[in-house]
Amino acid sequence: MVYELLTFGLFALVTIASSLGVVLAQDVWHSALLLGVALLSVAVHYVMLQAEFLAAMQILVYVGGVLILITFAVMLTRQAKTEEEVSNV
Repeated sequence: MVYELLTFGLFALVTIASSLGVVLAQDVWHSALLLGVALLSVAVHYVMLQAEFLAAMQILVYVGGVLILITFAVMLTRQAKTEEEVSNV
């Protein structure tokens, strides 16, 4: 019972921290990666509730589908930096 409570608390903290990171991150790429962490930790919550099918669908549909779509959108819409922008950084 104690281990289940500790595991729930750990993954609840991971879910909240990564969700805040999605909102507060300056870089879109880091937001997408933190969204993946948040969605995976929600899948762990489903496993803890003994809803393995929902956890599998969470991983397949959201992490596998939506997150990959966001990743491709970020990669395809990024503009290449010019020499002036690189030297200013």
